[in-house]
Amino acid sequence: MDNSTDNHQELKNIVNDGDINRNHDWETKINFEKGNVDSGFVASGSVEKDMAPVPGNSIRRSSSRPQLDLSRAAIQGNFEDRNPTILLPNQSDDISHLALDIGGSLIKLVYFSRRENQLVNDSRRRVINERLGVKNGTRRSYPVLGGRLHFVKFETTKINECLDFIYSKQLHRGGVDSQNWESQNTKTQTTVIKATGGGAFKFAELFKERLGISIEKEDEMACLVAGANFLLKAIRHEAFTHIEGQKEFVQIDSNDLFPYLLVNIGSGVSIIKVDGDGVFQRVSGTNVGGGTYWGLGKMLTKCKSFDELLELSQKGDNRTIDMLVGDIYGGMDYSKIGLSATTIASSFGKTISESKELEDYRPEDISLSLLRMISYNIGQIAYLNALRFGLKRIFFGGFFIRGHSYTMDTISFAVHFWSKGQAQAMFLRHEGFLGALGAFMSYEKHGLDDLMVHQLVERFPMGAPYMGGNVHGPPLGDLNEKISWMEKFILKGTAITAPIPMTPPGTTGLGGFDVPSSRGDILRPDASKLNVGVLHLVPSLEVFPLLADPRTYEPNTIDLSDHGELEYWLTVLSEHMQDLVDKAVASEGGTDDAKRRGDAFARAFSAHLARLMEEPAAYGKLGLANLLELREECLREFHFHDVYRSIKQRENEASLAVLPDLLLELDLMDEETRLLMLIEGVLAANIFDWGSRACVDLYHKGTIIEIYRMSRNKMTRPWRVDNFDDFKDRMLGTPELNTRKYKRALLFVDNSGADVILGMLPLAREFLRRGTEVVLVANSLPALNDVTAVELPDIIAEAAKHCDILRGAAEAGGLLVDAMNNFQDNPKERVLSVPLMVVENGCGSPCIDLRQVSSELAAAAKEADLIILEGIGRALHTNFNAKFQCDALKLAMVKNQRIAEKLIQGNIYDCVCRFEPAN
Repeated sequence: MDNSTDNHQELKNIVNDGDINRNHDWETKINFEKGNVDSGFVASGSVEKDMAPVPGNSIRRSSSRPQLDLSRAAIQGNFEDRNPTILLPNQSDDISHLALDIGGSLIKLVYFSRRENQLVNDSRRRVINERLGVKNGTRRSYPVLGGRLHFVKFETTKINECLDFIYSKQLHRGGVDSQNWESQNTKTQTTVIKATGGGAFKFAELFKERLGISIEKEDEMACLVAGANFLLKAIRHEAFTHIEGQKEFVQIDSNDLFPYLLVNIGSGVSIIKVDGDGVFQRVSGTNVGGGTYWGLGKMLTKCKSFDELLELSQKGDNRTIDMLVGDIYGGMDYSKIGLSATTIASSFGKTISESKELEDYRPEDISLSLLRMISYNIGQIAYLNALRFGLKRIFFGGFFIRGHSYTMDTISFAVHFWSKGQAQAMFLRHEGFLGALGAFMSYEKHGLDDLMVHQLVERFPMGAPYMGGNVHGPPLGDLNEKISWMEKFILKGTAITAPIPMTPPGTTGLGGFDVPSSRGDILRPDASKLNVGVLHLVPSLEVFPLLADPRTYEPNTIDLSDHGELEYWLTVLSEHMQDLVDKAVASEGGTDDAKRRGDAFARAFSAHLARLMEEPAAYGKLGLANLLELREECLREFHFHDVYRSIKQRENEASLAVLPDLLLELDLMDEETRLLMLIEGVLAANIFDWGSRACVDLYHKGTIIEIYRMSRNKMTRPWRVDNFDDFKDRMLGTPELNTRKYKRALLFVDNSGADVILGMLPLAREFLRRGTEVVLVANSLPALNDVTAVELPDIIAEAAKHCDILRGAAEAGGLLVDAMNNFQDNPKERVLSVPLMVVENGCGSPCIDLRQVSSELAAAAKEADLIILEGIGRALHTNFNAKFQCDALKLAMVKNQRIAEKLIQGNIYDCVCRFEPAN
């Protein structure tokens, strides 16, 4: 039996003794951060002492058997499985602490940090999962570790800063966040670290001398390809095109990824044809690359850094140095062969005929001309190789690009020009880290195998580095350190200004590489850089199985690529911020600590908004749903986990008090009238939305019940979108149409209080009355005043005290396992009851992306034949245009004038009742 089998059997034996909590909601996180790290972390001289281990120590190799830390171990999925996946949240192992890509110009560092997650012991969830048949996910032959991957870079000339950084975070000893590294005798062992790049050989002895690290060299090309394949498969909007300053994200089908050409531009250039995972060949390359640009630029301009040289190019005019076609032909085009007057005929060619010294030329012009010369030729060589192998997909990566607009525009032009538009250059958001990521994946048990794109959720926490790859200060530790850093570096109330105007298409003369005059000197050197967020690996996420076509599904209804639309919504969020901060602080008792965290949230979110206004594509493809989720994640980052908790409790109590009378009133109606009243009730109750400024202002004019009644009284048909009659015919039937009852209905609920209790719960009761199973789908995490899956069972338990239908269905669905044990019900009634169940949706946002839902929801959907999406976030902001394999009903009151005009050509408080039969 091998070591891994021994470990697994050892854990099963312990599990069988009953020592392990068997319920665990697992989440592994992957964090991509890149940044210039300041040299002021720890002085070099202060860390040399005791850095190296005692001579003669043994070496722990990545493939050796680890010492297992079994504390808080748990089984994932079904305990009865023969070989269950066993999760070790506190396991400290050397499989993924640190990986390096040491190039001639830059060092890229990838390090792993663990993150402990809370175990979940929820009997309700277990009962529902058993009923729905939720099974364990992908089997692994080794433990799954929780944590994050951090990406940082240093200039190779500042390698001592890299060593100081590694030491300051104890990465060579397992990390300062590890609870167990000291107890595992790591002080008496030498750690083996994976590394790639030429520097892995050149600096091996230095790493061993300073840190006691033994470098294990990995093949550079294999690492580049492995890193690129992972990113292109796992990240939905990893690739993008860049033409005349305009970014457009490209969706890559992982099933149609190969073959492609990978052009890695580091110090030199390698051109690799990739035919599959681990199947590739280097087909070409050039010694004219990033090192050439940096070396010549340093000689000619006296710049002190690569970034400084790039910054100079922003202000340059290459026409003072380059010879253009127009210079040869008297300012005219050479139209016969398709060359415009502004096309570069000879880089640096104009200097031949001028009697000038080097000092007579502007460094800015030299930098730009040099950048254009190298970028243009790389693009041309890449295309010629693509033509050679019949490839139309070319990906460019490497730290030469750095998100730099002119660089990407020039390469894109070259590919477009020589291919006559048949091929396009594509770039990667996580450029530069391909080799380092590949080195990390070369560990025997890195844990990233077989990931699907729907299992990765990218988020953007505030902290160093937070923008454009720049780190402002030392590595951040706890929340207090983060807040202190923000108070120093992030201005309070960061101004939200209009976006930098893009150059209108066709005015830059890309053939001649003219300077886009509309950007000029106002473009910051990092304005085009794309932020790299935190990738949360969530194995339990799945694609919603009832989407008509997951490949073409787009959740966002509002496209924020329109600058006017983006400016409007950023302004709305900015204006709502102070009210949100006040509620956040109040939700934590108004303490000084809460006030400080509230101030930090305001700084952080303002900085996010300012960044997006400056560069809308900074965080990838941006929709309104992404923007709203960013706000919720920012609140959670500063430990505001449920800002509207007290408001929700108050509104729930008020609504539950009047629910019995409402149900009695409904029961006295005939079924057609009752169905109309139920839909009206859902629409009227949907007015209670603390995310709407108009609704918040309305709440000051009356109590929750008064506002609900006012809203009901204003319900007059026809509504702005009114398919109620179609829905009624499907529910009740007609003389011409015999309908069957729905088997299972999924009701996506929205707000707490009247919305769910007086709106959606009575509608769910109607389905139960008709023999339809009902699954209420609610948020996994709080967002605004939305009800959560954790809160719903208690609400239902209270409602069930006054309703036999709800009580029987809730018991049948396992919702009353904990909340109610004292009912003396008729056993026959319980047997006849169809179940009412609650599942979480897998997100914590006012909107929902159905490409990433919980395994519970995916399982529940497999037998569902009706979906009801309720609320402006889930039915309008997202999914308004979504098509499904089953019937769908979309219900919402529109609480924003702009949305009303844009989507339904109506006005605020207009209603949507959109019924769509199975697609």
